[in-house]
Amino acid sequence: MAKQIYKRRDFLGDVVKAGAAGMMVSPFLGHFTTTDSLTVSQVIDRIISEVPGGKLNETVDTLKSGSGDQVVTGIVTTMFATVAVIRAAAKIKANFIITHEPSFYNHADDPNWVENNSTVKEKKELLEKYQITVWRFHDYWHRMKPDGILHGVLLKTEWLTYNPKEENVFQLPSQSLIEIIRHLRDSLKIPKLRYIGEETSNCSIIVLLPGAAGGQKQVKMLIENKADLLIVGESPEWETSEYIRDSRALGKSVSMIVLGHAFSEEPGMEYLVQWLQPKVPGMKITHIASGSPYTWT
Repeated sequence: MAKQIYKRRDFLGDVVKAGAAGMMVSPFLGHFTTTDSLTVSQVIDRIISEVPGGKLNETVDTLKSGSGDQVVTGIVTTMFATVAVIRAAAKIKANFIITHEPSFYNHADDPNWVENNSTVKEKKELLEKYQITVWRFHDYWHRMKPDGILHGVLLKTEWLTYNPKEENVFQLPSQSLIEIIRHLRDSLKIPKLRYIGEETSNCSIIVLLPGAAGGQKQVKMLIENKADLLIVGESPEWETSEYIRDSRALGKSVSMIVLGHAFSEEPGMEYLVQWLQPKVPGMKITHIASGSPYTWT
């Protein structure tokens, strides 16, 4: 089954290459044709047209800089539109960044969340200098069927074999916690992982929640599905992790792995390149990983 996944990935890669060359080679391309120029708004409209339920009245998926009328010279996908990602986009002459998470350090991207913030001011000036438009693609990507972020993670870990319905709860062949940790570390290219549990503990029923689902949802899904392993992007350390610690002290066989928010959802934004390319034939799309802000000693 793993070989089938690789074939699918190779096929998608071929579609990307063909799209970059402006060639109509796949039914996936639908009614979209090679275009010399598209505006930001036109690209966004093509994306939203694919989302079940269509346009949302209330969403954080709005422009954070620039203009919808700007003609796109290239697209960058990323988890966070960091200063480094902005500079890298400018270097390859891409003026449209599609980011999954906020650009200005709070969920609503309110620039006045903390007043007199010089970092916000200077970041805005940097975007203006390079004439880069930033659009957040969070709510819509998670509404996609399958969820774009989860699909990217399952592709990268090669767990689609065990989770063909692409759900947050699924079953793996029983294996030790340390084996799963090593697989996640290697497949997702994570330098360090935090975990709670005995390395020799056998795990099978998995709850996989990339990003920050919140402690209540994480614990609720763990209990309802009688899972023995919870894998999260991040979690409030005074909620889920303390629940896992006390559960283990009371004799329950349950473990937890923390991937890190950026590492847990970056694969979904990398996958976005493959998903989006056929919808904007001829457009150069590049994934630039924002990476983790942390350093380990």
